[in-house]
Amino acid sequence: MEDWAEIRRLHRAEQVPIKEIARRLGVARNTVRKALASDGPPRYSRPARGSVVDPFEPRIRALLAEWPRMPATVIAQRIGWTYSLSPLKRRLAVIRPEYVGIDPVDRVVYEPGQVAQCDLWFPAAPVPVAAGQERVLPVLVMALGFSRFLTATMIPSRQAGDILAGMWLLIGGVGRVTKTLVWDREAAIGGGGRPTAPAAAFAGTLATRIRLAPPRDPEFKGLVERANGYLETSFLPGRRFASPADFNVQLSDWLVSANARTVRSISGRPVDLLPTDRAAMLALPPVAPPVGLASRVRLGRDYYVRVDASDYSVDPRMIGRFVDVTASLETVTALCDGQTVAAHRRSWAPHTVVTDPAHATAAKAMRQALAADRQARQSRRHADGHPVALRALPDYDALFGVDFDPTGTENQP
Repeated sequence: MEDWAEIRRLHRAEQVPIKEIARRLGVARNTVRKALASDGPPRYSRPARGSVVDPFEPRIRALLAEWPRMPATVIAQRIGWTYSLSPLKRRLAVIRPEYVGIDPVDRVVYEPGQVAQCDLWFPAAPVPVAAGQERVLPVLVMALGFSRFLTATMIPSRQAGDILAGMWLLIGGVGRVTKTLVWDREAAIGGGGRPTAPAAAFAGTLATRIRLAPPRDPEFKGLVERANGYLETSFLPGRRFASPADFNVQLSDWLVSANARTVRSISGRPVDLLPTDRAAMLALPPVAPPVGLASRVRLGRDYYVRVDASDYSVDPRMIGRFVDVTASLETVTALCDGQTVAAHRRSWAPHTVVTDPAHATAAKAMRQALAADRQARQSRRHADGHPVALRALPDYDALFGVDFDPTGTENQP
């Protein structure tokens, strides 16, 4: 490289003849001529050598033509490969796209207020929900497209009412809603390929729309998928949680610093870009959308209603009547004819029984009153107050000479 540069300098800058350049540098004159004729510095090139894969390539291509995604280990078995897998994998990386095809990904640019991506993240660490009970609960994650602002909260279940309640909580925290909410085909949101009735009602109230990702295409909502990975690697390790409420408190504190970091893809901090994002979003409606779990049941004799695998007591005076049960992320309420007949703090532990002491006391009083009424009905009295004697039915049979004994001998000769 140095001789090539010096040859060109001497000949072009100092006008030194080829013979003199060869003498000074101790090289052949033909070498000087080649250096002056070349447009670039000399490069060492090794002659191409064959690969151990070459004899196997026709058989490899025959397998790929029928099974384009066949793993390299299986191909090695089919072709009798006895060498290291490295050269085989390198050759497959070159020729496999000819049979599988290449799916290029476009660079997506999000406008302010355009989109928010939503997903459920299931942390590996179980959270205590009651004495001696732990559960792996879903965390609803929402990432704004333009600002990359991240918000999340743990919810008690993946039922539609709970997911929508979590969405309303996160959207309320932002203060406005994007024009589009992107979801995968979560069963409660759009498992059938179109938004479910609760999800459509939620979106209609907010005047936004829910867009479902194509099946088996996680890259469609890559922002929130990467956010899930960020939570998994940066928030979760080294933490202990005493309850779901403690989880959400720690998560909220961590999100403050997470949204203050610089995101390379946008060359800025989400917290700084959030005002621009919010300004282009839709205003929240004056009426809250329908969220939470809701059911209408006729109250049975045990005066309990079931919500998400847990039972809650209701005023026993409502037994036999229809009650409307609603459950938010924090409370369970029952109404009968517009009157509140039960109000409990929601339990996130399954198979629990939540009893209001007032309901248990009322039920006990009702049982005692019923027993007293039955006793009163059994002891009849005359008008003057003395009790009426009650005879057994066989006494009347004997009085009238009636014998109902089926073993009698009336028809025997």
